[in-house]
Amino acid sequence: MNSPYLGIIEGFFGRAWSFATRFDYAEFLKDNGYHFYIYAPKNDPWLRKKWEEDWPAEIFIQLQRLINHYQNLGLDFGIGLSPFEMYNNYDRSARKSLHEKITLFNELGINLLCVLFDDMHGDVPDLAQKQAEITLDVLNKTTADKVIMCPTYYSFDPVLEKVFGTRPKGYFQDLAKGLPPQIDIFWTGPKVCSQEFPESHVQEVSELLGRKPFLWDNYPVNDGRVTSQFILLKPFENRPGSLVELTAGHAANPMNQAWLSRIPLYSLPRSYAEKEHYDLQKTRQEAVQQVGEKRLAQQLLNDIDILHTQGLDHINPAQKKALIMQYSCYTSPYAQEIIDWLNGEYAFDPACLTD
Repeated sequence: MNSPYLGIIEGFFGRAWSFATRFDYAEFLKDNGYHFYIYAPKNDPWLRKKWEEDWPAEIFIQLQRLINHYQNLGLDFGIGLSPFEMYNNYDRSARKSLHEKITLFNELGINLLCVLFDDMHGDVPDLAQKQAEITLDVLNKTTADKVIMCPTYYSFDPVLEKVFGTRPKGYFQDLAKGLPPQIDIFWTGPKVCSQEFPESHVQEVSELLGRKPFLWDNYPVNDGRVTSQFILLKPFENRPGSLVELTAGHAANPMNQAWLSRIPLYSLPRSYAEKEHYDLQKTRQEAVQQVGEKRLAQQLLNDIDILHTQGLDHINPAQKKALIMQYSCYTSPYAQEIIDWLNGEYAFDPACLTD
């Protein structure tokens, strides 16, 4: 395998992207070496707590149009279903509802189907066995090319047990036994938001899960209580090129700010392609040129430490006013997202528990 199966998963809380934004993203992904997009916004109730209900007709039509557009460009399109705590009562009625939902996905003609058990309580008996049963039923019903499952415990990060309860004994081993090898399993790394993916860690996880993990990379996502205070513009780093041989794929979870997300996302395919020749400073300079206006690109480079490191809570009122004035000089969606962020329009969603 010479290049990773690389894509993005819109899997964050808070202000979601518009369908127009998602449509435009296909060209960006295609041009920059990505292979897939997964639609899994946390604020789509028809994928989460109202998963048993059908989307309204207008959303279904927009999704079909979106899927066709991605596939026409040679990109795979996925959907992430979070059947909220279904494993507590997976009876005949629940199974029927699940099959009806999968039939709906089949009508859309998706390439990837993700069964997401993240952000749910996991301290229940036989959790792995129940989740494996549900995922197998999905596999048997779907016409998608690939099924990816996200466990409730998708990292060794202790915050998951703090928030969602004690992980059942043998959870990972039971998943490995219960899921056939063609089902991939998402993994976020040593932490929920990992700064690095050491080879030794990925190899350990592969042995535990009985397959290569499919990376769910929570960078540059910024939907948490802490991370929402930052615009994360720096390039990806500490993702060694050797991961291509150790993983089943790599999905990056972007920021609520779709346009600004393009700046760090530009770098991930290059970190794989360039390996030991990957130059962070050079890539940063190249990435900001996407904004299309030299003065704005330079402005972003000048402010990158304020946006990425200092953060909103530490920008005083005078500095905030000056930044808003500076970015108001540009007619650009990149600049507008910064202005909106400075004005508090990307408020933290307390439903996000694992920041």
